[in-house]
Amino acid sequence: MIAATPEETEAFGARLARSMPADPAALLQVQLQGDLGAGKTTLARGFLRGLGHSGIVRSPTYTLVETYALGAITVVHADLYRLQDPDEFEALGLRELDRAGHVWLIEWPQRAGHWLPAADLNVTLAAHPAFHRIEIQASTAAGTQWLAHSQT
Repeated sequence: MIAATPEETEAFGARLARSMPADPAALLQVQLQGDLGAGKTTLARGFLRGLGHSGIVRSPTYTLVETYALGAITVVHADLYRLQDPDEFEALGLRELDRAGHVWLIEWPQRAGHWLPAADLNVTLAAHPAFHRIEIQASTAAGTQWLAHSQT
């Protein structure tokens, strides 16, 4: 997909959120990959808007994690850019957020090394001078279902 503006990237994120599997027992993970300025946080903002969040969505670059309670779903938005070693991810103590009804949006997931399970969806963003390219791949059965539903 090509997004010519930040608004189009947000709209894609909102569509992705609205097409999410409705299983309240699910624990879902979306890994957002791309260079600085590729639109990862913009997509996350759109995702949260698609789920009804109307407040500010900040990049969690300095806080590392922001959580958003949205009814039956809690969105965990993590930015792991500042991790220097994968073992720092485990030291963050995020296991309590690793449960049903939680959806993880993880920027810079490669910084967590082996600590993260396979993502349901892998979203890769690339900035070009006039547009951003967004590619999405499913890695799990839930992700395959989600991706198929998002394209209808």
